[in-house]
Amino acid sequence: MTEYLESVAVVGAGSWGTTLAHLLGDKGYPVDLWVYEKEVFEAIRDNRENRIYLPGFALSGNIRPHLDMKAVVSEHRLVVMVVPSHVYRQVALQMLPHLRRDAILVTATKGIENETLLTMSQVWNELSEATRVVSLAGPSFAPEVMRKVPTAVTVAADDLDTAREAQRVFHTSYFRVYTSVDKIGVELAGALKNVIALAAGVCDGLGCGHNTRAALITRGLAEITRLGVRMGAHPFTFAGLSGIGDLLLTCTGDLSRNRTVGYKLGQGRKLEEVLGDMRMVAEGVKTARSVYHLAKRLNVEMPISEQVYRVLYEGKDPRRAVQELMERDLKHELEMYDENAPILNGYAHGR
Repeated sequence: MTEYLESVAVVGAGSWGTTLAHLLGDKGYPVDLWVYEKEVFEAIRDNRENRIYLPGFALSGNIRPHLDMKAVVSEHRLVVMVVPSHVYRQVALQMLPHLRRDAILVTATKGIENETLLTMSQVWNELSEATRVVSLAGPSFAPEVMRKVPTAVTVAADDLDTAREAQRVFHTSYFRVYTSVDKIGVELAGALKNVIALAAGVCDGLGCGHNTRAALITRGLAEITRLGVRMGAHPFTFAGLSGIGDLLLTCTGDLSRNRTVGYKLGQGRKLEEVLGDMRMVAEGVKTARSVYHLAKRLNVEMPISEQVYRVLYEGKDPRRAVQELMERDLKHELEMYDENAPILNGYAHGR
């Protein structure tokens, strides 16, 4: 354990929030965990198990569940925030009056706010410029981390010292943590991969095959990178854990909620019906709306994401969406990169 940190707070007791709380508790930190649902609070308090979002796993005895926000965040220098993106701002406003002035906020939510088109750290910085924000992302299904399957993620901050502080806190023998100073790139990669995973699920549900999935993942990464570079991210971030790593996991893993939603849509089920059967949030459904409008605002071509939006929100037939992607105008492959990235332009133009 690091010498400067005596305990931590985790806000949000879904599957990922509970997993991070357990990881930190198992490492030896006392963890105050804010829980929204009373039934989840009582299950963790009385049975050391989150039977709703993470059933079958005994939780660390170092976790102290709470329903009161002040009791969770007021005394901690490091606060981990893991709530769905559509309630992120609302929960952040509840947290703000109780945060220490020197607090570091680790945001592990992967999404883009619908109304403002801001990433989660941008939402937080809009509310409080004083708080140092770290973004955590990477290929990490919660049940596998609970089973201590070797996992690697990235923590990104505006400065390397802050990222290294978070790295030291989260790193364990089975949870390897890398640092980055490309916070916008890490966040965009983590959010946008969910949209591509929806598309991958649709294709699998249609029975398209491995060729289709491989092409979809590759071209999906191309448009994620294109948007990221336009927004100031480093292109190499998208070749890392939060980029291709998380994209591969979410597009191919059976534990992926976003891929599962897409799969059911590809089988012909309606979105409302699919979501009605789910207790947990598939972030890609809401992020698809944000990405569609963000791409239009920035004039970035994102054909896969656009088709996902049209299937979700305009009722487009998934088979037609796939066909239109295949019938688009022919392109040079390296046109995936932003025209303002000069280091790549020579290759794109045959020089």
